[in-house]
Amino acid sequence: MSETLSRDTLDASAAELVEALAGRRVSALELAEEAIARIEARDKPINAVVVRDFDRAREAARAADAALARGERRPLLGLPMTVKESHNVAGLPTSWGFEHARSWIAPADSVGVARLRAAGAVILGKTNIPVGLADWQSVNPIYGRTNNPYDLGRSPGGSSGGGAAALAAGMVPLEFGSDIGGSIRVPAAFCGVYGHKPSFDLIPGRGHAPPGVEGLMPPLAVVGPLARTAADLTLALDVLAGPDREQATAYRLELPPARHRSLGEFRVLMLDRHPAAPLDDEIRTTLHAVADRLEALGAQVARDSDLVPDLGPAHELYVNLLGVAMSRGGPEPSKVTAHEWMALLDGQLKVRRAWAQLFESFDVVLAPAFGVAAFPHTDAPGPERTLTVAGAPTPYFAQLAWPGLATLANLPATAAPIGQTRDGLPIGMQIIGPYLEDRTTLGFAELLERELGGFRPPPGR
Repeated sequence: MSETLSRDTLDASAAELVEALAGRRVSALELAEEAIARIEARDKPINAVVVRDFDRAREAARAADAALARGERRPLLGLPMTVKESHNVAGLPTSWGFEHARSWIAPADSVGVARLRAAGAVILGKTNIPVGLADWQSVNPIYGRTNNPYDLGRSPGGSSGGGAAALAAGMVPLEFGSDIGGSIRVPAAFCGVYGHKPSFDLIPGRGHAPPGVEGLMPPLAVVGPLARTAADLTLALDVLAGPDREQATAYRLELPPARHRSLGEFRVLMLDRHPAAPLDDEIRTTLHAVADRLEALGAQVARDSDLVPDLGPAHELYVNLLGVAMSRGGPEPSKVTAHEWMALLDGQLKVRRAWAQLFESFDVVLAPAFGVAAFPHTDAPGPERTLTVAGAPTPYFAQLAWPGLATLANLPATAAPIGQTRDGLPIGMQIIGPYLEDRTTLGFAELLERELGGFRPPPGR
């Protein structure tokens, strides 16, 4: 490690590390070695980085140092990071936690991984997931269980749980995940970090599919970044976003800027009630405290609106779409007919139009990322699982309702930490914005981070 930087270098943000690399205050190989050392020292009780590619990472770091020495500058040049196990990385296994796919090796990088590498990122390995990416825990028969750095007896979330845990434990500054049912936002909330579910199709999903499946991302599904600061999400999004190869022949990406530059200028709607999912009192109280703070800063804050789509039928529609999408690559494909599928898509379009109308009157919607903070691990069979919410047992998967708000309507949603429970567990919320106005939710998250503070490391880290 360079004498100009402390042993806590990896606690810096991704943007700060990229700046340090460009200024030659640290080398890419030094950063890679420190990250590897942290993984080896910290990961045994957490079990987050389950596929390790350290030798090739060292080669990539040496190449980054050579490029830096030549004067090259790229957005992530020399930055160590990890990616979710479900992303194809050439030469590494992609199993999605399925036992039958244990030995499947990806022949090529996914589009997102390729873009991260082209930007100079050094990929250290892959992080843990649940089977089929279908749980808010991250446990599977191949790699075992990932534990939450704040409490090893609790879930780090899923399905990007390994990545969120690695970030919170200080092993890496950046992670590449995916989200269809809250799989970025729930782990971010459980582990006190930031995560961004992009607008649908903003980042190409090619190469993020069940093992051996080649094709487009299904409706609802997206890929996106997690980090310890809101600004680092934007850094990653700028690398990842943009049309895939066929569309790039004609299309160019030009995301609109954030709607406002100060919190006091925003028109905010806060949602803390859903007919399909209860909410813990501590989370509701923390959400209202954020709303109160925004009002004190001059923001227009509403706590209800007739413009909100009917959330009950919308949730039923979301669950039906999700069931079809999640069956791909699994042992039991959906039997929905083509006409039934098209009717679901028609319903989705109506909900999208309703949200578009709402965002003519509001700039962002604040909502829980999940109804409870990180919950204890459970091995109960799926149909028997419950979550205790507001002191009462509730159906486990009812909590799909909160992430489903943004997912069904293809909207961007940024997860941000906003406090902690009495037991010291992180509380997160999601900031939902208009379609393709990702910079608005990211900008709001960055402003809120300055106002409230952001990531707080787990005790003892």
